[in-house]
Parts: sequence; structure tokens; C-alpha cells
Amino acid sequence: MSKVILITGASSGMGKETALKLIKEGHKVYPVARRIENMKDLEQIGAFPIQMDVTNETDIQNVIDIIIQKEGKIDVLWNNAGYALYGSVEETPIAEARRQFEVNLFGLASLTQKVIPHMRKSKKGLIINTSSVGGRIYTPLGAWYHATKHALEGWSDCLRLELKPFNIDVVILQPGAIATELAEVGKNPLIAISGNGPYKKLTNDIVQLTEKFYSRSDHSLVIADAISKIILAKKPKTRYKVGKLSSTSIFLRNNMGDRIFDKIVMSQLK
Repeated sequence: MSKVILITGASSGMGKETALKLIKEGHKVYPVARRIENMKDLEQIGAFPIQMDVTNETDIQNVIDIIIQKEGKIDVLWNNAGYALYGSVEETPIAEARRQFEVNLFGLASLTQKVIPHMRKSKKGLIINTSSVGGRIYTPLGAWYHATKHALEGWSDCLRLELKPFNIDVVILQPGAIATELAEVGKNPLIAISGNGPYKKLTNDIVQLTEKFYSRSDHSLVIADAISKIILAKKPKTRYKVGKLSSTSIFLRNNMGDRIFDKIVMSQLK
């Protein structure tokens, strides 16, 4: 059955790859992103791209109004937009840390708030929130990014309970090593923030580890397949671990004490 699907962060990577798949499967896909020019290829095959900055309330309301006016409903919301801010806690400007939360949590929350009433009216819906393996584990110099993803996990768990009476499912997606722009986009700010001060060696180690981590990455198609599976599921799981190292990393975190896991993390930097 064709569904009306809203996808944020759809101008590249996982969002775009999944939009392509869902369009081919016959769904009505509304991909949104700041870079609307990067979604022309999606429009050419039947998508309905809209420009939206997830931190702009006017943009968010405009997207909701357009979709409801045209379709009368939103069946699926995939909150996929986000980015990774890396740098030491000491050196990262608080303004940049706030921006990380605005994009990865508060913008997502605002969009979700505006979608929920329409799903309640339909007495059904599916909300998928892109967390990360980083929402369950942690690494040095990633405090602000990990904080947003850890917060998103707890927020999503609460939301799941609140929306259960209205037949609205909330699913957490936990990608591992996936080939996206995330690593490259995050590397330059990390070097700019912490590459020349007291954390220089640690910064170099993290850059090398990140490059190693993503050299083993899976193609974004594994995410597209997972999202398609979630949408088709009659009773989707609450969490989906997808991509290399996701299940292993989370298993170790869940089953090892803090000190042992600390040693595991730091041993990768040697």
C-alpha cells in the first residue's frame, strides 16, 4: 500500500538513497533538506522535494501545510537530518554545541510535534528517528554529538509510550559505519577546534580512527532496505541496528562495565 512519507536530510547519503528506493516502491515521498538543488534527481522520478531548514519554525510549518493540503495526511515521518560536531569539551564553543542540539534534537522535536496531531487524526502513523551507534556508546572528542544522540534515544523511548494509545509507532534507527558525508563533514571542524591545542595528539588519533572506521563502511543501501522493512512491518521493532560494527559496539557497551569499555575505546587509538 502506498504511503505518504516525509524524509528530512534527503539531499544526500542515507536520506537520498532511501527516498530513491521508496519512490520506486510506489510511495509518495516528500524529501526535505536545506539544499533543494541536490534533490532535483528525486523530483525527476516522482518525489516532491521541499526546501526546509530543520531549525527554522516557518520552514517546518510550511512543509506540514503543503503536505496536508495535498495529501490530507502523513503516514511516515523519518527524522533523518543531523550532523556530527567533534571537538574537546573544553575548546568547543557553547554556541556551536547549542547548534548541534538545535539540529539533532530540538528541530527534530519541533517537526515531530507538528506531525503528531495529523497522525492522531488518522489513528495511525510511524515515526522513525535516526540515532546512531553513537547514541549508545561514546568516544573522546565527541561529547556534544553523543549527547544529542543519547538524548534522542531517551526522548524517543518516552514518545513511544505516549503515542502507543494512538496506534503510532516510534522506531529508533541505530546506524553503524555507513558511507555518508558525516565523517568528512565532521573532520574539518574537529581539526579546527582541537587540532592545535592540548588535545592535538588525541585529535590526530580520532581522525585516523574515524578514517579506519568508515573505510569498513556499508553502502547507504543497507539503510534504505532497513527503512523499507520498517515501513512494511505490521509491528516494527523499537530499535534497528544497521551497518557494520553497530551490533558489536552496542553489545560491548551493554555488557561491559564503564572502565572496561573505556579501555576498549582507548585501545583503538593506539
